[in-house]
Amino acid sequence: MRQGQVSRQTKETAITARVALDGTGAADIATGVGFFDHMLTALARHSLIDVALKAEGDLHIDAHHTVEDCGIVLGRAVAQALGDKAGIERFGAAHVAMDEALVRAALDVSGRAFLVWDVTFTQDRLGTMDAELVQEFFRAFAWEAGLTLHVTQLAGTNNHHIAEAAFKALARALKVALAIDPRRPDAAPSTKGTLSA
Repeated sequence: MRQGQVSRQTKETAITARVALDGTGAADIATGVGFFDHMLTALARHSLIDVALKAEGDLHIDAHHTVEDCGIVLGRAVAQALGDKAGIERFGAAHVAMDEALVRAALDVSGRAFLVWDVTFTQDRLGTMDAELVQEFFRAFAWEAGLTLHVTQLAGTNNHHIAEAAFKALARALKVALAIDPRRPDAAPSTKGTLSA
């Protein structure tokens, strides 16, 4: 089992995340932000990554630090679980439709962090969470996991559907990219011979 566990504590948040990349999508999520818990549960379920994540943050201010820092900690746990990335498919892409919304995620587990975000929300909030924090999570997660990640909204008017389709598209792309290729289970998927950052 490829597993990672990371804890991080600052004056703003205290977060612990455990992941198992070869799991069944089990989720044990508690961040204090209901909509975000819903999205992280979907991320686990559809990537088949087991995720246990507990966060305590300065929610009396807002959810910004909690959501962003969860992205940092979860990304680091995934990077730790990947180790030298030997045998992974490396590239993954998925389109996810949720009613009228359609979102594409494409990624490269390259060790070179980058986010291209082409998603538009027309409301300021999703439940109690600021809509702009969806991008903050994706950026932090991509940076710490070492992903080149492109997320593109192709259709959609319902903000909940758009956000959920984005998380599920990321999940499905991760499922593909993190899978082990049985034809080269011990080799780095790179002409360089390594994917080390």
